[in-house]
Amino acid sequence: MSEPDEVLDCRGQRCPLPVINLARRLPDLPPGAIVRVLADDPAAAVDIPAFCRLRGHEFLAAHPDRGPAYDVRRTG
Repeated sequence: MSEPDEVLDCRGQRCPLPVINLARRLPDLPPGAIVRVLADDPAAAVDIPAFCRLRGHEFLAAHPDRGPAYDVRRTG
């Protein structure tokens, strides 16, 4: 797995803040950039992949042992 281009630390934030912060950050990154979202809210495990499906970004992986962390690739 590629190392992320950016790490977005959302630990301690509750739903929906990790997804909101990801949505705000992605447009500033070039297409293909990978963001690792650190989010310890249990809802993030469902919310981040759902956000990717709805917005057309690529959900790459969940890393339960890293924060937990979620890797997202910006598309288009």
